[in-house]
Amino acid sequence: MGSKQGVTAPQGDDESPNMNAEPRAVAVGVLKGGHGKSTTSVNLARELAHRHDRALLVDLDDNGHLTNGMGFNHAFTADTNHTKRVYKEREDPREYIVNVTDGLDLFPSHEEIEETEDALGSVTMGTTRVKQTVVDELLGDDYDYIVVDCPASRGKLNDNAMFATRNLIIPLRPETGYDSGLTNTVSRLVMEARDAGIDDMSVLSVVPTDLQKRIDQATNDRKLLDAIHNREHVRSKLPNFAFRTDEEWEQIDNGTYDGPLPGIRHRETIGQTLTGTPVRDADTECDQLYCYEELAEIVERGEVTR
Repeated sequence: MGSKQGVTAPQGDDESPNMNAEPRAVAVGVLKGGHGKSTTSVNLARELAHRHDRALLVDLDDNGHLTNGMGFNHAFTADTNHTKRVYKEREDPREYIVNVTDGLDLFPSHEEIEETEDALGSVTMGTTRVKQTVVDELLGDDYDYIVVDCPASRGKLNDNAMFATRNLIIPLRPETGYDSGLTNTVSRLVMEARDAGIDDMSVLSVVPTDLQKRIDQATNDRKLLDAIHNREHVRSKLPNFAFRTDEEWEQIDNGTYDGPLPGIRHRETIGQTLTGTPVRDADTECDQLYCYEELAEIVERGEVTR
């Protein structure tokens, strides 16, 4: 396609946020490591904080990638396992929340959160604790939106995330295993949550991210995009920045397409999110910021709309 592979979406004027939107919690997860969960969580939460007043990040991942990346190593390695104190012993989560940037706060993970997960397996209604202690306690009064960064493995913490939010965003990078990651996430998180009685469990969006190769050739980027466009139940969950019509795919393949490339494209500022600064704060001119704006709109509406 030549130079048209580098075309990006025009920014235009920022759309006004949906001020009638109900407060909502959302989980960002995929049962496969290395697919951009934490980066997506941070930039989504930052957009929600930018569009409204307050948003909270909750790091449930045992590796603390988000917590450490945002500069809160001291919270991750603290003598006090605050995750156990809150999720098991029902202490006030506000005692352990830290500020990331304007309007955006974080309830950090802890290096012993796996111990907390084990403890939740032996308490009554252990899958409800994140909902009871954080979401029910803080959503609506303290925060307009809560974004939960999930672990990459199955367990009580992911069960808690599904029960607490009922909404899931699945990021996918063009890496080996994206197909099994997507399939396992739907079958082992979403469907099992519904089987367990969470009837309103919903996938809000499937998000191809960190794309950097050509898409008019059989690159991993193109294979990922083909895989998610060719599954009808997934296709309907693609944000508009990732969705292309059959006609547009024909244009891509014959070299006549001149629109923005689908998916969140690789940018240095996005890749550096987990060195402490969300994209909105690092580079307000980033040409991919509109993707996170649309993700925020999807969370506000509770669905993808064309």
